[in-house]
Amino acid sequence: MKVLIVGAGPAGSTAAWHLASAGIDVTVLEKTRFPREKVCGDGLTPRAVREMALMGLPHEPSEGWRRNKGLRLIAAGRQIEVPWPELSDFPNYGLIRTRLGFDEALANHARAAGATILEGHSVTQALTDDAGTVVGARASLVDGAGRKTGETVDFQADVVLAADGNSTRTAVSLGHAKRDDRPMGVAYRTYFTSPRHEDDWMEGWLELPSPNGRVLPGYGWVFGVGDGTSNVGLGILNTSKEFGKLDYRGVLRDWTAAMPGEWGFTPENQVGPIRGAALPMAFNRTPHYSGGLLLLGDSGGMVSPFNGEGISYAMESARFAAEQIIQAAGTNSRLAADHALSNYSTLVRDAWGSHFTMGRVFASMIGNPTIMKLALRTGMSVPVLMRFVVRLMTNLTDTDKRGFEDRVIQLLEKLVPATSNQDTTRTSEQQSLPKVSVKQ
Repeated sequence: MKVLIVGAGPAGSTAAWHLASAGIDVTVLEKTRFPREKVCGDGLTPRAVREMALMGLPHEPSEGWRRNKGLRLIAAGRQIEVPWPELSDFPNYGLIRTRLGFDEALANHARAAGATILEGHSVTQALTDDAGTVVGARASLVDGAGRKTGETVDFQADVVLAADGNSTRTAVSLGHAKRDDRPMGVAYRTYFTSPRHEDDWMEGWLELPSPNGRVLPGYGWVFGVGDGTSNVGLGILNTSKEFGKLDYRGVLRDWTAAMPGEWGFTPENQVGPIRGAALPMAFNRTPHYSGGLLLLGDSGGMVSPFNGEGISYAMESARFAAEQIIQAAGTNSRLAADHALSNYSTLVRDAWGSHFTMGRVFASMIGNPTIMKLALRTGMSVPVLMRFVVRLMTNLTDTDKRGFEDRVIQLLEKLVPATSNQDTTRTSEQQSLPKVSVKQ
């Protein structure tokens, strides 16, 4: 079986490693050339670190990987430090690594396993046969300066994985549009040289004021990279009236300007411009499998509405996809192979569907400033509650050895319907979300 992967980010390179390690013929098309920058907070939760461990990807401090203890939350005049939990299923630490280094390390790891990664190949469309089944992709060649040369190359494959991010030209070329019944977010970040670059905690600021003084539905972060710089940024959901109307770079500049001067978050210390990107959340592009094509990571809207985390879900979706492809490769008919591949959507929905439904409710609720203010004032005064909320939002629970928090989260997930990822139309499941109404 031949597999073609579009995009060599966390999803694409992870899938390539798993497939190549199993002896599958896999080629990855990456439009840019490594090393390359991506807009991200550069923070990896224990959920993402677990995927790295499963791949045997080294992450020693000497190679630029910086470990952290947990989350430091700041809001309502309070500060709480929440260590990563001690669990059987996940490590008890997170990591900070710029995407400049992280993505290249993943790609090199996949290459070492036997995957072919072709840089400078910008996929413009999926290729289909007469029955509409995806059988490959067409790529425009890109020169060293990032310009298209005018030359195109067609690649044939038995299975195609779209791992080309939020814009996913592969899926869009087949008519898989974004869903307007799912939340979206935006993230903006920059770097500052700062004495805080060796902070042991991933710091989250839960109150971001808009220009009119209202609390925005999102958060800011300060993550020490360990190389003399800190990654400072913000993520904002589309569940507020201000979404799409704000100067997000201005919000970031105003926020950092109000911070203590000794931290160094000043224009003079800024390294590089403020860059932004969209955060596609809660399966906002579906179906995740359709005739020869699987959507991975951001291409399938696999970003958590709770906290904007996408890397762990991208890597997990890649592992799920690889497992089903390996199973399909062992079948003796196209029908049996297609059945194995179609099970990918079920695996993804069963794994995160209920979690994303709760995240959609959360996103809807915090879009109301009154609820946001009340929640922060209540939660920040009860540290044990915040520890539970962090476990819920970061989706860190044990499956076998379950403590009280694990059992509560498992129960919550059983009580809510899973967000659908089967089709591209609005379905009745969206109507089951609670309507939140608070009088001002």
